[in-house]
Amino acid sequence: MDILGTSLRVCVGDLDAAIGVYERLTGAEAIRFQRGGVAVAAVGCFFLMSGPEAELSVLRKITATLAVKDVDEAVADLTAVGADIIAGPLPTPIGRNLVARHPDGSVFEYVDRKQDQDGGQRVG
Repeated sequence: MDILGTSLRVCVGDLDAAIGVYERLTGAEAIRFQRGGVAVAAVGCFFLMSGPEAELSVLRKITATLAVKDVDEAVADLTAVGADIIAGPLPTPIGRNLVARHPDGSVFEYVDRKQDQDGGQRVG
């Protein structure tokens, strides 16, 4: 599996205030979206998340988000090393994702940005 990059997850109380800080630190502009009841801003290599504690407590269990070339390939490689796929693969606004627990207990999200043949995002 090709790991293309890593994003760090940061839970914040005030998303708007945090966006200003992380935009200044990274020089990147925030891309905002919703994930259930959680407001998310992608800023450089950071995913800033704010929302109900019940949802954030689940998200805090995921160590990091890893961008991969292909989620299907990730499933095969993860399964081969004894990881448990605990969610997904599922479509997202930008591709697909899955959550896996590695044999050591670490939990990671894997995402791809698969495109369909017309150049649009593939969602399934």
